[in-house]
Amino acid sequence: MILDCHNISKSFGTDVILREASFHIQEHEKAALVGINGAGKTTFLRIIMGLERADEGEVTFAKGTSVGYLAQMNMLSGGLSIYDEVAQVMQPVIDMENSLREMEDRMNLTPPDEIDELMERYHQTQTHFEQMGGYAWKSEISGVLRGLGFSDDEFGKPVDSLSGGQKTRVALGKLLLSSPDLMLLDEPTNHLDLNSIEWLENYLLNYRGAVLVVAHDRYFLNRIVSKVIEIDRGHVTSFAGDYSAYSEKKKQLRQAQLRAWQNQQDQIRHQEEVIARLKSFNREKSIRRAESREKMLDRIERLEKPSEERSDMHLKLDARVESGRDVLSASNLSKSFEYPLFENLDIEIKRGERVALIGNNGTGKSTLLKILIGQMDADSGSVTLGTNVHIGYYDQEHQILHPDKNLFQELQDAYPSLNNTQIRDTLAAFLFTGEEVFKLVRDLSGGERGRLSLAKLMLSGANFLILDEPTNHLDILSKEILEDAICAYSGTVLCVSHDRWFINRTATRILDLTGQTLIGYAGNYDYYLEKHDELTQRFASSKTHSSGGVISSSNASHLTMAQSSSSDTASAGRTDWKKQKQQQAMIRKKEARLRETEDEIASLEERGSIIDDQLSREEIFTDIGKVTELTTEKADIEKRLEALYDEWASLAE
Repeated sequence: MILDCHNISKSFGTDVILREASFHIQEHEKAALVGINGAGKTTFLRIIMGLERADEGEVTFAKGTSVGYLAQMNMLSGGLSIYDEVAQVMQPVIDMENSLREMEDRMNLTPPDEIDELMERYHQTQTHFEQMGGYAWKSEISGVLRGLGFSDDEFGKPVDSLSGGQKTRVALGKLLLSSPDLMLLDEPTNHLDLNSIEWLENYLLNYRGAVLVVAHDRYFLNRIVSKVIEIDRGHVTSFAGDYSAYSEKKKQLRQAQLRAWQNQQDQIRHQEEVIARLKSFNREKSIRRAESREKMLDRIERLEKPSEERSDMHLKLDARVESGRDVLSASNLSKSFEYPLFENLDIEIKRGERVALIGNNGTGKSTLLKILIGQMDADSGSVTLGTNVHIGYYDQEHQILHPDKNLFQELQDAYPSLNNTQIRDTLAAFLFTGEEVFKLVRDLSGGERGRLSLAKLMLSGANFLILDEPTNHLDILSKEILEDAICAYSGTVLCVSHDRWFINRTATRILDLTGQTLIGYAGNYDYYLEKHDELTQRFASSKTHSSGGVISSSNASHLTMAQSSSSDTASAGRTDWKKQKQQQAMIRKKEARLRETEDEIASLEERGSIIDDQLSREEIFTDIGKVTELTTEKADIEKRLEALYDEWASLAE
């Protein structure tokens, strides 16, 4: 056992956060800490780290355990570049490498009677350096930064110039490279795009230490964890298995608790009826029996009624007017800033579709949505809305909210036909009650702004919802409520999201914004994963032959859906035969280079081992000339290996 939390209790004033909460983490175990917003997840992590004091209880680590913590907000500063900031965790290895170079420089100047001692120290340091993976430290840093979404051009950026989300990614990179025995991660996926989340999943799956993670990304949790620790109204319960197993067991447990409560209520009701009947006889014997039953009833330990499922937020989306069949048509859309985001995009959206727009950070997804709703002009192209289309827009930055208004005014000004009671009822449905309705928008947290935006969206009656990251800052329960509302919605939806579970539940079609173009997939996220590699290879070779230098979304979607048609597939196959051959040749060439790289790495590593063995021999390490020759060759090998490691990593992707 690497961590044991025993009977932890914590209150803030009259608010009880944790009640005698206990759980443990085993070595190498990956566990999730879940619960609604405000349940106490972050507080619990801070108690474990000693940043917050528990009122009662004890946190115990196994002897010698190293612990790393990623907070939600990380205020890195100090003027270093991204690369140098992350490299700080490698300082022991860097210092050792510098020591080796220093000893190599001294070898030619060391008197013969001191050379043996120097060579022995050099050999010991070099062995330790290799054991710590010293020859690969630069590649490790580059690999982690790339995995977390930083391009090579950004490595030199000052940390002070980064956004809060970028600083959190840098802090996550430092934590991963420090490789503690136990990692505590508070919302590590918040600022990552899909590719980076998938990279982090694979990293953590192969991580040898233990991990305790707070996350609302259910797809991520399903892949990573084998235990779920739930905080529910202060009580902590552990469940074996991934998130799906926890969700099913939680449902079964609640049903069992509800049945037990209902059975007890039936028994109590029956006893009360018997007592009342006995008392109605108004005889001494019957009254004594009634009193005896009353005492027995008083001794019963009353079960607490299980909380209502999804009682925290009430969301129902209604389209007041039905739109025409053609909801949106966009033709030849292009947009550039310092560099082109996308070119000549064509989009067609029909009534009733639920379209998810996905892509890496910086590809232009939010920009595209703003062009479609008229908040931003395209460099070229046109956008046409269909008949009776009324847009409801959810902005991830919540810029459509007025910072100087309070919540009540925000709804009152947007919907003047609502009376005071209707406005308060709507806000209460999104957890704003009492004096909270008079809080200023600028004082709200990210999650509170999200709930207020959803309240306005619910009242809009729009038949075409355009949503930019609607699940940001929502807890899992609130996400499920939103998913149900969207699935029951009779209108049309276009949504940008990095939440794969949300996409999988709600989307009927996916548009992938990649390589300045759109590729369409006629299905949910599972279908996208199934077809992604196949279609990307197919469309990549076609890209340079399309009219605008890109593949339009309508063409891509047509090709995707055309796979179900044998005649279309055959025709496409004949047309693309030459391109497929070229693609296959490129793949074979890449595989051949991968094998060559692996062979060269193996050969150089073997030669490096031979040199190490030679340097340990007395007849060699007493020969200054030979030592200089071998150490120079070893340095050249290290430099070549570093380049090969980078090339191998790129080819293996």
